[in-house]
Amino acid sequence: MPSLIRFLVVVALLAGLGFGALWALANLVEPQPREMTVTIPADRLGK
Repeated sequence: MPSLIRFLVVVALLAGLGFGALWALANLVEPQPREMTVTIPADRLGK
């Protein structure tokens, strides 16, 4: 039974680290806005 508890603690710690990393990326990192240009072939416009 102690090995099961140790396993569950390790899995919970890894899940907590993953959740913390996702939270940090979502709340602390600001995306840089930039312009985007997409060229459309002329044969698509003529239909």
